[in-house]
Amino acid sequence: MKAVRLHGPADLRVDEVPRPGRPGPGQVLLRVKAVGICGSDMHSYRDGRIGDVVFEKPLIVGHEFTGVVEAVGPDAADGEFRTLRPGTRVAVDPAQPCGRCSRCEQGDPNLCENLHFTGLYPDSGALCEFMLVPSRTCFPIPDTIDDATAVMLEPLAVALHTLDLAKVRVGKSVAVIGAGPIGLCILQLAKLSGANPVLVSERLPWRLDLAGRFGAIAINCTQADPVKAVLEATAGRGADVAIEAAWSDSSVQQAAEMLRLGGRLVVVGIPADDRLTLKHGTARRKGLTIMMVRRTKHCYPRAISLVERGVVELRSLVTHRFPLALAPEAFALNARYADGIVKAVITI
Repeated sequence: MKAVRLHGPADLRVDEVPRPGRPGPGQVLLRVKAVGICGSDMHSYRDGRIGDVVFEKPLIVGHEFTGVVEAVGPDAADGEFRTLRPGTRVAVDPAQPCGRCSRCEQGDPNLCENLHFTGLYPDSGALCEFMLVPSRTCFPIPDTIDDATAVMLEPLAVALHTLDLAKVRVGKSVAVIGAGPIGLCILQLAKLSGANPVLVSERLPWRLDLAGRFGAIAINCTQADPVKAVLEATAGRGADVAIEAAWSDSSVQQAAEMLRLGGRLVVVGIPADDRLTLKHGTARRKGLTIMMVRRTKHCYPRAISLVERGVVELRSLVTHRFPLALAPEAFALNARYADGIVKAVITI
């Protein structure tokens, strides 16, 4: 079968690899339908690593994906403990927690001590025609959610976990740095939670346009000081919550400066140099609470329900579609932030 493998920084190739065999107990064989390109994928693509995880040999990439169940192994139950059957369309949580360690038992599978993650070295990803996945990571999706939109359920699940950590309440002010796919999902959820005002800082004008459509006060950070804009919008008080959803470089310090005394700083983005830069004095004097987002947990059913009911819009975030054979071109386009790209999806 065909698969897209990362051989080194910016070296993606469409390779022929063996097709997986029959699913074992608790597994399903999935025919992959669509895969999204995530910001964390771009770290791997640019640098051949993400954080301290280094790619040591060619690896199939991709972790935002959906597919159709081709075959099921014994005891194949989905993420809500229902029997899975061939032909079922599913969105797949890329995290594969063990379910047995202390963190899993205490309800934090995203912090599993033995966690495997699709597309993160050494675990193979989804940019291929067929793959084996644990059945418990699969969540059936209705026909009203198309494949490209279903890919966006993973970023939406991350955004839901972020809002849970942020403890956004009705009438609270929220500042979001970054209007990429996750930032735009966070914006929609913050509005849905009753936050007011919600301000979004971003440098790409087409992404700012989307933020404005979703009800944010949009700040072009290349033309205005976003910290000053947030302070002005909150009568000098600062935002109750600031969420960094960009690259976590100087933007973390910027988020801290936007916050009120006693505010809450939530970091979603991943820095290229694996370092978080934050002035101790800013965080200490303000008495900030700082939360780090580690993927998502228990959020897929909620994400599916929100999209099915039409209260969160994902389809407009998918701006580009490519066939599997053009995946290298899709990654290159994403790396350049060209052609008005928000989310690129590889269809298979």
